Amino acid sequence: MNIAEKLLAIQTEIKAPKNQTNKFGNYKYRSAEDILEALKPYLKKHKAAVKVSNETIDVCGLPCVRSTAKIIDTEDPNSTIEAQDDAFIEMNAKGMQMPQKSGAASSYAKKYALGNLFLLDDTKDSDATNDHKTTTIAKEKLTKGSPSFDRVKKYIEENGDINRVFQKYSVTSTLKKELESLIN
Repeated sequence: MNIAEKLLAIQTEIKAPKNQTNKFGNYKYRSAEDILEALKPYLKKHKAAVKVSNETIDVCGLPCVRSTAKIIDTEDPNSTIEAQDDAFIEMNAKGMQMPQKSGAASSYAKKYALGNLFLLDDTKDSDATNDHKTTTIAKEKLTKGSPSFDRVKKYIEENGDINRVFQKYSVTSTLKKELESLIN
C-alpha cells in the first residue's frame, strides 16, 4: 500500500467526534488533540505517522500561524502527503497574554490542517455558522496612500489572497475594484 492508499484508508475509516463543549456559545467542537487521539489506532494499523509543524508568517502586516500536517509512510519515510491551514494571531484578544494569543492561533491552525489532511467534515462546526455578535471587531478602513495600502498593494501584486485583505480591511467599492485589478 502506498502513502496515497494509506491516507485514503484512514480518511474513510476515521471518526473524530466533537466531544468538547463551548459553554459560552453552547456548541460542540473537536480539538486538535481529539483528532490526534482518534488518529493513533489508524496510523498504527496502516503503518503511518503524522507530524505537525507551525511557523509564524506575515500576511498584510499581521502575524499569522501556518500549520502543516504531514502523513508519513513508515515503510517509505520519503513518501509523504501534507496539508496546511493558517490562523491570524488576534492581537486584540482581551485577557490573554502573548503566549496564549499565539497558542490559540496555533491550535486553531493545527486543528484545521489536520482536518484538511484527513477530510474531517466541519460543515456543522459552529466556527463556520455561529455569529458571535458580541465579539465583532471593527475592520480597519483602508485608504489609498496609507502605509497599510502600500503593504496590501505589494501583497496582492505578489499573488497574495485578496479575500484575506477584504476580511481584514473595510474598503470602498472604488478601491476594491482597483485592488482587484492588481491580481495577476
